[in-house]
Amino acid sequence: MPDTLTLTNGEILIGKLVRSAGDSVTFHSDGAGDVTISWAKVKDFTSTRTFAVVPKGVQLQGKQVDGKIPRGAIHVAEQQIQITSGGQPLQTVPTTGAAFVVDDDSYQRALRPRGFKEDWKGAVTGGVALVIATQKSETYTAAAHLVRAIPAEDWLEARNRTLINFLESYGKIHQPDTPEIKTDIFRFDAERDEYFSSRLYGLGQAAFDHNFSEGLTLQQTYSGGVGWTAVKSARETLDFKASGSYISQNFTDGTTTNLVGSVFGETFHRDISPGVKFDEQITAIPAWNKTSAVSANGGAGITVALHKSLNLNVSALDTFLNDPPPGFKKNSFQFITGVTYSLP
Repeated sequence: MPDTLTLTNGEILIGKLVRSAGDSVTFHSDGAGDVTISWAKVKDFTSTRTFAVVPKGVQLQGKQVDGKIPRGAIHVAEQQIQITSGGQPLQTVPTTGAAFVVDDDSYQRALRPRGFKEDWKGAVTGGVALVIATQKSETYTAAAHLVRAIPAEDWLEARNRTLINFLESYGKIHQPDTPEIKTDIFRFDAERDEYFSSRLYGLGQAAFDHNFSEGLTLQQTYSGGVGWTAVKSARETLDFKASGSYISQNFTDGTTTNLVGSVFGETFHRDISPGVKFDEQITAIPAWNKTSAVSANGGAGITVALHKSLNLNVSALDTFLNDPPPGFKKNSFQFITGVTYSLP
């Protein structure tokens, strides 16, 4: 049977309670879609489905809290959540005392222990281009963007987050009696966030960069700092990050530079419309013991859903290195289009 929600103005919504968090309720109406309203505007709510009513102050971090959470069919009237099990009254909780009201499946998923291989989300992209004509060229691209948030349920406050990014672009162009032209750009970075609150977190980062056009054999960056989520909503997020870092640069001319600096970053995500997403990030890395050794990178991309887990991605990435060896470029720009597979 569908859930029934009656508002204080007399309007009746038929559909399904998605969840409640704090003083707000998200309800999927058959006619209006998802609507979010406050408990204060709810006159009556009835459902025969099983829900878990999580009191305020209880952290869902394992089976040890299971006995503290009342579960059963619920009826809400006069700002009181009446919980019944097997047709018998179980407990009454005021709406102001409930941190969350979620269906039993979501509750069980929140308690289930996760292995490290579980709950990864993200996308993987690959592409190949081969031309054999007046010139011979080959280009290979690969990218992966993965994130694992614990807990995985978006209605719970985050405890930690792991991010992994990989990008590789490799290509050659051969022409008769002409020197070979080569492209070789590689980047791998990983980040671990530990949350102090719903928006503030400590972070550790490691990044490895190689760029043939900039004369950079390998740049290693190790950082530790803090991050802050300035904007957090169902449609968009905006994060700012700052950290202290150690940077080791090895160049093709044999020189090595060791730097002490900082990493300042910003990331932005927005769901533009159903099936269309926009992502953007900017990172600046100044060095304090050698002020000319500044590097930076920035990128932006749009992902459009095609079919199930397949998406079209159009993105651009620019990297800047202020002190390359003589004869090499300071700036490297990539424009990439391809089909992306999203992890479930």
